[in-house]
Amino acid sequence: MKENLLRFGNPNSKLKKLIKKLGLTLKTFTLPAGWTCPGAKDCLSRANRETGKIQDGPDTEFRCFAASAEATYPSLRKMVWHNFELLRDALIQDKKAGFENSPHTADLIHNSLPKKFDVMRVHVGGDYFVKEYLQAWIEVAKRNPDKVFYSYSKSLHFFKEFALPENLVLTASRGGKYDELIDLHGWKEALVVYSEQEAIDKGLEIDHDDTHAAFGKEDFALLIHGTQPKGSAASVALSAIKKLNKQQLATA
Repeated sequence: MKENLLRFGNPNSKLKKLIKKLGLTLKTFTLPAGWTCPGAKDCLSRANRETGKIQDGPDTEFRCFAASAEATYPSLRKMVWHNFELLRDALIQDKKAGFENSPHTADLIHNSLPKKFDVMRVHVGGDYFVKEYLQAWIEVAKRNPDKVFYSYSKSLHFFKEFALPENLVLTASRGGKYDELIDLHGWKEALVVYSEQEAIDKGLEIDHDDTHAAFGKEDFALLIHGTQPKGSAASVALSAIKKLNKQQLATA
């Protein structure tokens, strides 16, 4: 039966800080990075399903950390494609039946949810790849009003069509194809920065544990991380951050 259910993950080291701070149970859901991200631009990267080889997009400025993780871990690639294929099949079933609100897809997600969690990060990798899939998550959030579901997303052309329940928290991720919608709708946004000083200069707090994403209402910054293309500005910035961290640890 488990082969017919979606698979969810446990928090990484960053998200464990949120758990420790708030005493909550957190789970994660993820899809193939890049392959399911219609709004991605600055961060567009994909890991080959079979080989894991990374392919960056034509406008990539910094590499998606989730794509890098998929490149490293075959088991993760297997999980994200398992999830995508089940969702794709459910969406096809809904379309053939003429449904507009994706009931089969919502049922699949709802019935697959972990038994115990307080907070769900929807899409560590991947995004809302069609609007019907977003509709399904909206329905799932409505069915579970005592849970918090939160997402970073660049699929903003879908979000403009729907009113979200309060427990489905959107952070618009700047650096995509639909950035103009962030300003138009005044959505909370996250901006990737290459240093702590850049965040200070822009008047943004850095979210180190997803507190801002899950519960905050103000714009914030995310410090560049993950594996970056050799010789890129992002790679140089990441090296500088790591060097600074080592210096701080040495003097602590």
